Amino acid sequence: MTAADPVTTQIGQWQRRALLAGIAGVLLAITGFVLDREQFLRSYLYAYVYWTGMSLGCMGILLLHHVVGGKWGMVIRRMCEAGTRMLPYMFLLLIPVLLSIPTLYVWARPEALNDANIQTKAAYLNVPFFIGRTVFYFAIWFLYSHRLNKWSAEQDRTGDEQLIGKMRSFSAPGLVVFVMTATFAFIDWIMSLEPHWFSTIYGAMFLIGEVLESFAFVIALAIVLARWSPLKEYMTPQHLHDLGNLMFAFMVLWAYLSFSQFIIIWAGNLPEEIPWYLRRLNGGWGWVALTLVIFHFATPFVLLLMRGIKRHTDRLFRVCMLMIAIRLVDVYWVVEPSFYNRQLKVHWMDFATPLAVGGLWLAGYFWQLKSRPLVPLRDPRLQGAPRETVAF
Repeated sequence: MTAADPVTTQIGQWQRRALLAGIAGVLLAITGFVLDREQFLRSYLYAYVYWTGMSLGCMGILLLHHVVGGKWGMVIRRMCEAGTRMLPYMFLLLIPVLLSIPTLYVWARPEALNDANIQTKAAYLNVPFFIGRTVFYFAIWFLYSHRLNKWSAEQDRTGDEQLIGKMRSFSAPGLVVFVMTATFAFIDWIMSLEPHWFSTIYGAMFLIGEVLESFAFVIALAIVLARWSPLKEYMTPQHLHDLGNLMFAFMVLWAYLSFSQFIIIWAGNLPEEIPWYLRRLNGGWGWVALTLVIFHFATPFVLLLMRGIKRHTDRLFRVCMLMIAIRLVDVYWVVEPSFYNRQLKVHWMDFATPLAVGGLWLAGYFWQLKSRPLVPLRDPRLQGAPRETVAF
């Protein structure tokens, strides 16, 4: 894209606005850090997990696209690639968490030495191993992001069709590796906040939610960018329908895993398991849970069953925005009760930190997005004009 392109100009405007919002959020967050360091770290953790999940979700979608093919992935591929290129920056933003592990995690505090339950997990839950695992996760993600983005750019230059098979062969085992590393990352960063509790579904459930969040983001962005060339020439109602179906599938999978975890733990009623839900269903948190049931599952389930919504830009865009917003609520509901012991508490830093991290993430994302063509230029699967383009 050149600087004179309308789409480049628009993305540049979004980048500047996101950067200004991020700077404002950073100033607020710094103020919060000075006033209450512990509260800042609690709020920062959930904001960090949400926006890092956006990048990880983009990687999951990208790997899935290269493995299964399908024209649905061609119109969002560059948007997913831009998301994966934000992972190095997200590693830098994790440094405040790594420097404050004892403040956030009970198992890293001196009093954990007197807790027999935590000590049985000490071989896994210790600060050096925690940091080492985190570095390992990001190293794996960097590798896959770098290789796939490198081959994609090379395909733009050369048009080499062999690169399609190369990316597929690399992505097939990579999808398995990605699921494993991302699952353990969420177990480490979030589930270990309550070291007496565990769930084998937890990591997968959270990962699926982050992929769902990223699907909503890239679909909404694709709908907006399809107003201009070059995406305008390629986006069709069928693309929207297919993407809407994929978002629907991941939403249902998230609901299935969430309900499975709930019903198994609730039916078992074990003293080491049930407190996790008691914290999130009492003291006002139950209203947040009800909001998630209605707007994270019931409402989008009904809407995305309708073919007319999935093939209509404005309607599908609204559903995507709903999913993006409600995912932030879900991450808050999962993370924050770990600190507040059954009492709903909303602090102003719970708004400032997502603004800070999100503004910086979006500014970097739009900078990455405008650095490359919006569509794979020489991928043969994109060649040929569509019979029907979307109407706005």
